[in-house]
Amino acid sequence: MAVADLARRLGHDVALAARRVGARLALPRERGFWLLLRLAPPLAEQRLPSLPFGREPSTSLLDVLQTLYAAAEDPQVEGVLVRLAGAPRGWSKVMSLRRALERLRERGIPVVAYGERLAPEDLLVASAASRIWLPPSGSVFLVGLRAEGVFLRELLERVGVTPDVVRVGGYKTAGETFVRDSMSPEQREQSEALLDDLYGALVDGLARGRGLTPAEVRDRIDAGPYTAPAALEAGLIDACLYPDELEEALEQVALAPPDERPGPRRIRLVDAALYGTLRARDGGFRLLGELPRLAYVVAAGTIHGGRAGYGIASDSFRELFERLRRDAGVRGIVLRIESPGGDSLASDLLWRALRVAQRDKPVVVSMGDVAASGGYYLAAAADAVLAEESSITGSIGVVGGKVHLERLYERLGVGRDGVERGARAGLLSDSRGFTADERAVVRDEMEAVYRSFVERVAEGRGLDPGVVERSARGRVWSGARARELGLVDALGGPLEALREARRRAGIGEAERVVLELHPRRPRFGGLRLLSGLAGAPQR
Repeated sequence: MAVADLARRLGHDVALAARRVGARLALPRERGFWLLLRLAPPLAEQRLPSLPFGREPSTSLLDVLQTLYAAAEDPQVEGVLVRLAGAPRGWSKVMSLRRALERLRERGIPVVAYGERLAPEDLLVASAASRIWLPPSGSVFLVGLRAEGVFLRELLERVGVTPDVVRVGGYKTAGETFVRDSMSPEQREQSEALLDDLYGALVDGLARGRGLTPAEVRDRIDAGPYTAPAALEAGLIDACLYPDELEEALEQVALAPPDERPGPRRIRLVDAALYGTLRARDGGFRLLGELPRLAYVVAAGTIHGGRAGYGIASDSFRELFERLRRDAGVRGIVLRIESPGGDSLASDLLWRALRVAQRDKPVVVSMGDVAASGGYYLAAAADAVLAEESSITGSIGVVGGKVHLERLYERLGVGRDGVERGARAGLLSDSRGFTADERAVVRDEMEAVYRSFVERVAEGRGLDPGVVERSARGRVWSGARARELGLVDALGGPLEALREARRRAGIGEAERVVLELHPRRPRFGGLRLLSGLAGAPQR
């Protein structure tokens, strides 16, 4: 065993032993307890580094889901109190959280949701609970859903800016912000379809959670918004309580077991973040034997070349995929994609790196709120693709162009002049628009990229290119529609993707596994920066 590997395992085991000791000291042992889960936006895809003794340690969607999953299997957990200070931004996160709370209820564990002002996303999460409580002065802002865009054509025209946009795919409408004053028919069509799917998920979820019919939910949406007393009367919540009344109300929910009856029992609340640290991340001791490992890779942001900057840097992620491919201890990869796309070349290079890794070990994609365009390009390389029904995906198309600033320069009194060699030397100049010849060559290049995109999807999804073409043309789809079209395999979130990766890697459900989070971030980034300024070597 290599010294470095031994040190890594020893460090893991020491940390695990410390957590287990901490659990014995921090968690009640003689009887059960309730978890207090605080939800507030934003709920990040990846836990951020934090300094020790920080007031608000960072958490992530995966942290919360793992904590709730562990709680559902823990006989000491008697209930969960969810304090809503705003739902996490993004409907896919809402769906994943809601499913985790429903799982608790299926196992007979009561869940109580308490908030002050509930938007539709908050209410959808809360509707998975056994009870929803608000203060008497609270409100439920349930008024339906609206999707709208911003259009800048007239503003740009006023300042002398002329966008020159080229697109391949009639539904590839990202450039319309700059060249139109309102939605095109294609944009309106796909926006209507997406909103229909999302509205349907909202209605169905509220109906199931609140014991109403879909028609009754739609009526209540049309009659919103609500004060807390009005929401109580409408059956959207269960009680109006001030925060100081929560403990007594929870005691009524937490009935004592038969050997301690009659009456309710006094509850004990344990912070869910603490519980998750002590219980949910216990992969078992590793010094005497290596446990199977799964890599959970978060790819969030715009796809671009190089290795620096925010988003998904192609060089950095390609190197990461190659390291994971070569690491025999990593049995599978879950790629969590939260990206609207980006640079086509960088997307293709990442697709290739992921495809190479997929030859040696299973790769499963979990889609966040958006995994479209280049984000879906990456997903096409995986063995399996999972999305929430509200995830936005597809957008198999290409858009690009440049801005023409000649009139703006004239207004500002800026002269622009130059000389050229070559018929297309000015193709990227912002002092004029495309010539007919330049526009044709740009379109030819984009059509080549589009054909490659369709071929990649057809190959990865095992579909005929003609079938993919009918789902392409730049159109975006909800996860539910994408499943019907064969663009995704199943509906689910991060935990379902991890289970699928375990299955494909041949790891049993009861077998312990180590989950490695990537890309890894320095825990004390600020201290590292200071050491760099002092002259310490950097990597």
